Amino acid sequence: MNIKKTLALICAAVLLIGVLTGCGGPANTNEPEPTQPAADGAKGSITVNGSTSVQPLADELANAFKAKNPNATIDVQGGGSGVGIKSAIDGVVDIGMSSRNLKTEEKSLKEFKIAVDGIAVVVNPANGISNLTMEQIKKIYSGEITDWKDVGGKEGKITVVTREEGSGTRKTLQEALKKKGYSLDDLNVVIELGSTQSVITGVIADLGISVVSEWALKPYLKTGMLKSLKIKNLPLKRKIYLVYHPRAHFSHTQKVFLDYCQKLEDSKL
Repeated sequence: MNIKKTLALICAAVLLIGVLTGCGGPANTNEPEPTQPAADGAKGSITVNGSTSVQPLADELANAFKAKNPNATIDVQGGGSGVGIKSAIDGVVDIGMSSRNLKTEEKSLKEFKIAVDGIAVVVNPANGISNLTMEQIKKIYSGEITDWKDVGGKEGKITVVTREEGSGTRKTLQEALKKKGYSLDDLNVVIELGSTQSVITGVIADLGISVVSEWALKPYLKTGMLKSLKIKNLPLKRKIYLVYHPRAHFSHTQKVFLDYCQKLEDSKL
């Protein structure tokens, strides 16, 4: 073979190798490799409603989640445990908040505990009460005692304020009083209100007495607007939950938020 043919074959081989390498070889190593979405990069919207006692904690969870996921929006609304549970069953919201256990007819939902909440007996400091006994509490709620002066306070009418039917706080109070031989249906309840905030406002304005979630009570104790009374032999504790429908079609963001909240189960907050 002459020199010219040999050179021509070598050139053709080099060109062929170059073409094959360009088609099937690795990408340019100067190009950045594709990366997985960041764990804290969730986007989209999440709707939550229900217990106004759980709402302050849910707001904290939502704010902490959004701090890590600024493109996520979480709308947290109150309404009561019954509203949150029904909304989750009906698919009106992604997640419901509840401060009571699910009833038999509500068991289509999944629930998980996020904390244990105390319920405090609260009064306005202006009435001069420093403490109450279990017996005095029973007499106040039964209507036997109707004036603060009869329990060591300043003269003034005692207004008994409680939550509406369906409220987890009301249910906890009912169960605690039932153990002491009292039914809330037989008690001298003056006002029924539809949210934790309205109960707090009512106690502050009317010098009344009620029971309120300790989570919701914190800022009012700090400012001295309300006073919490410790009642011996009246345990007022309950678990608080988030609930959701297992057949709901959750987005990635909604699943990430649920997982974030579930990690708080059994934690001491």
